[in-house]
Amino acid sequence: MNLTEFNHSDRCEHFSCPERSVSPAVYILLYVCSAVVVLLTVCGNMLIIISVFHFKQLHTATNMLVLSLAVTDFLIGAFVILPVFIWTIESCWIFDMGYCICLMITSFFLANLSVYNVALISVDRYVALSDPFCYTNTITTRTMCIVVFSNWCLCLVYVVALLYFNGTFMSSVMCPGECFLFLNEVWTVIDLVHSFIFPLSVIIILYIRVFVIAKKHATAIRELNNHTRPKAQKITSHSMKSERKAAKVLGILVSVFLVCLLSYFIYSLLGDVIEVQGNTARSIIIMIYLNSTINPFIYALFYPWFRRCIKLIITLKIFQTDSALINVSL
Repeated sequence: MNLTEFNHSDRCEHFSCPERSVSPAVYILLYVCSAVVVLLTVCGNMLIIISVFHFKQLHTATNMLVLSLAVTDFLIGAFVILPVFIWTIESCWIFDMGYCICLMITSFFLANLSVYNVALISVDRYVALSDPFCYTNTITTRTMCIVVFSNWCLCLVYVVALLYFNGTFMSSVMCPGECFLFLNEVWTVIDLVHSFIFPLSVIIILYIRVFVIAKKHATAIRELNNHTRPKAQKITSHSMKSERKAAKVLGILVSVFLVCLLSYFIYSLLGDVIEVQGNTARSIIIMIYLNSTINPFIYALFYPWFRRCIKLIITLKIFQTDSALINVSL
């Protein structure tokens, strides 16, 4: 929710509280749709969390990052999306200033955490494909848990520093009926680099590298298949398919993430050029958080283990004896 700072009286002219002009039926429908989005976000990510926690087969280094992203998305669904939807539907911030400050701190922290979770997933996939032997022997579940914990701590420190050094935001950032934190020019640049340019550069560069490596592996496997027996051919074909699928899923995850995040930072860059109205700014913020709703559907579409876990959870088979040992990879 960072917007380039301008004069307090000027910025409050941009963010006013217009009267609600929608019909009662549309008003109710908007709240119903909001509730559905929140429910999908919370339940979808909770299914991922339960799956990774419960099934021992999923206790891998990579899945610790998946778990971290799911927990982040779950918290966004539980604590951030609903007040932002209410704010948008009412065209006005109807809560007090204290809740606004809590929402800003929470949303900044979780948004940064989400970005860096995706960046770490990209790093993990790159290392796993570029040097699988080293990855298997050095990157353990314990090591990845330390990385995840460090990521959470660093994101929290950054957000505290941003809010502390940005000025007296508690008394000056509130426009009547709005809940925006206006960063000064220095912190706008810092936030742009830290929250967007750096992690997104890492994600894009490493994904390109993953694609190149996967293509080289596929070429090598095809050449190997021309000189091997059918059994070996079956094994190598399966490996090639797995690598391509990993690259494809990562590409979709990153693409959706970019689409949801890009508009926010375009407005951060062009805040002095483009006149940002209250409804437009709120719509941009919603786009960021909808990524948390979409992620579980990406897993459901492209990961068979997740679909099988959902079936086991819904049918309550996870409460059976030794259910944690069930093979969920199909």
